[in-house]
Amino acid sequence: MTISNLSIEVAGPELLPTFEDIRCAAFAPVFASFRSILGDEIYEAAQAPEDQRQEQLLAELFAAESGWELYTARFGETVVGFISLRLDSDNRVGEIGLNAVHPQHAGRGVGTAMYEFAVSRMRQAGMRVATVATGGDPSHAPARRAYQKAGFTVEIPSVWMCRKL
Repeated sequence: MTISNLSIEVAGPELLPTFEDIRCAAFAPVFASFRSILGDEIYEAAQAPEDQRQEQLLAELFAAESGWELYTARFGETVVGFISLRLDSDNRVGEIGLNAVHPQHAGRGVGTAMYEFAVSRMRQAGMRVATVATGGDPSHAPARRAYQKAGFTVEIPSVWMCRKL
């Protein structure tokens, strides 16, 4: 399959189970990385609840009042990824939110195509700036590369620090 066969379109709530499968598969290495970095005790106390909330966050993106637009990426009938974006018309800033590509389709340009689509949608809506946040740990390196490939090159590093009590 070539990236030219990829279509990106508005997602309906019937895709929630498929998106959840993609989210679980795509984020499993991220959550494992967090556990490895933090250790079991800190991970369970400080990070696991946030990781588990991601399932609820995904479901909430489908609500009309969420303020998010949700899109699916497909090769033919096969859903390979999803992306959410929010448009702040007051500040004219667009934000890429929760997104994922199924690991079976990673490394083929799907993420980059989704990010380019999101930026195009933001431009169409009159946004002046596009933003995205991601992790700095090794498990997020592929996401960072895809964001950079799509033109996200201005960064503010951030560090989240923990201490066991």
